[in-house]
Amino acid sequence: MTHKQDPPDDEVVGLLLAAGGGRRLGGRPKALLEHRGRPLVEHAVEVLRTAGCTRVHVVLGAAADTVRARARLAGCVIVPNPEWAQGMGTSLRAGLASLAGTGARAALVSLVDQPGIGPEAVARVRAGYEDESSLVSAAYDGVRGHPVLFGAAHWAGIGASATGDRGARAYLTEHQAAIMLVECGDVARPFDIDTPEDLVHLE
Repeated sequence: MTHKQDPPDDEVVGLLLAAGGGRRLGGRPKALLEHRGRPLVEHAVEVLRTAGCTRVHVVLGAAADTVRARARLAGCVIVPNPEWAQGMGTSLRAGLASLAGTGARAALVSLVDQPGIGPEAVARVRAGYEDESSLVSAAYDGVRGHPVLFGAAHWAGIGASATGDRGARAYLTEHQAAIMLVECGDVARPFDIDTPEDLVHLE
């Protein structure tokens, strides 16, 4: 009986979308919300690294200079997104573009405002990677969610369709039959930090 090998560390790059301005949080940038005594963006980077992503690209937008100053992001590739206010789609496009020429064969995309999704769920999605054609998504009770792994063969198509706050939703809907769903509902909670009421989830 053969066991599937974990993907090489440098082929699957963590891509953290952390540019949001927290409009419904009164303009508090999500990357700087405090969780377990440090900025949320720091926590999210550590989750990706613990799950096996030795390379992490972080897309920053709102209050980017302040985030750089306050958060320890040593070793990360910082990707500026001056168009962040137009929605998550611009951050996804910027992040995928930053991977060109790096040798990355897949991007494991996570969102900064989902602290209930820890390393175990991320590692499950990462383990679904096979090659540049891979499309892998976490699922919660069978419903597709984050994180999502995009093989490099999909980056151009995702970049062309990513608009507003929908990100890759249209592309994933179109390619639904190709997506490997990985159930993570037993190890993660996929809530978002969007409104003041959601802040109760932060520790």
